This record gives sequence, C-alpha cells and structure tokens, in this order.
Amino acid sequence: MTSPLPPIRVRIFIDFWNFQLSLNTLEKAAGRTSFNLDWKGVATACCDQVNALIQPASGVAYEGLHVYSSYTDGKGPDMKHKNWVETWLDRQPGVVATCVKRSQKKSPPKCPGCHAEATHCATCGHDMRGMEEKGVDTRIVTDMMSLAWNGAYDVAVLVSADRDFIPVAEELQSRGIKVIHGKIGKAGMDLAAHCWADFDLYAERPKFQRAPK
Repeated sequence: MTSPLPPIRVRIFIDFWNFQLSLNTLEKAAGRTSFNLDWKGVATACCDQVNALIQPASGVAYEGLHVYSSYTDGKGPDMKHKNWVETWLDRQPGVVATCVKRSQKKSPPKCPGCHAEATHCATCGHDMRGMEEKGVDTRIVTDMMSLAWNGAYDVAVLVSADRDFIPVAEELQSRGIKVIHGKIGKAGMDLAAHCWADFDLYAERPKFQRAPK
C-alpha cells in the first residue's frame, strides 16, 4: 500500500503597514471607514486561496502567519501599536509578529527649484529629516529563506506590494518552493508577475474584516 500524500504546508508573510494602509485606501475610496482586521480570518482566507490555486489531493496545512511591522520611538500612537504587536498579536496561535524601530533619514528633503537641502524648518527650526522603515524587508527575506532551507513550508503567501521582494520570490521558486502573491486590489502587479500565482486578498475581505466599533 502507498502512504497518503502529506498536505501542502503553507506559511504566510505579511508586510503589516503595506497591508493595512492598502486596505484603508481601498475602503476610503469606496466611501467607507478604515479597515478593521480580524487576524484569525487572514490565515483562513490565504489558505483557502492556496487550496483553490494548487488543488492538492491532500489539502493544505497552515503552518504559521508571520507579521512584520515598524514604529517610531517615543511617538504616542506608534508606541501603542508596538505594545499591541508584542503583547497581543504575537501571542495569537500560529502568529509570529515583529515590530522594528524606524530610523531617521540621513538626508533631508531638497528644494524642487534650487535643489538645496532643507535641513530645518524655517519657521520652527524642527529637523526636516523624516523617519524611514529599515529592517522590515530584510527580516521578511531572511525568514522566508531560512524557514525554506529548514524545510518548514512548501508554499509561501507573500502579502506586500513591494517589488523589492522579486529576487527572493525568484530564488525560492528556482528551488521548487512556490511563492503566491496575496495582492490588495491592483497594488503590486510587478511582484505578482514574478510569483508562481497570485490572488486578490481584498476580494476575500469578508473572511477577515471586523465591523467598525
């Protein structure tokens, strides 16, 4: 007798702010309020789509949801967000959540006319350099690669519109691991073109959208 085939193991990798802000943009364009996420439903929606795309005889097995976010140190709402990520989201079953501190940009903005750097505000003297998210993309790529090399999944669902993930998608697929792009509307078409398949996660929103409070 032949042994039954094991299920296809699925891991989901989400760029939090890219995901959340894309959802908010589409909701506001439709005349609704910002999007309230039910994180337990996100994994269900992604696994359902993987099952529909691959149609494995053995079905799919959910192995984990990896969420990557960032915060600005000392900023009230951001510190609240960091606390939520670390004390609630990261403690949900099957979820690994990371919140990386943003760093200040080294270069200030430039005048579009003379191209001189505007280091400080002429009115209040405030430093004009903004904050930038560094480390999130690196963490996503590192985890996708290391977990793949350790045989921790067969299919990765990547939820981001960032085309910087094209190289990791191509590398994993060259080694027999499928990368499926969970896109939000039309965002991230470049990345989707380099993945094994894609699906519109926004169309699945009834599975993971909470009613506004």
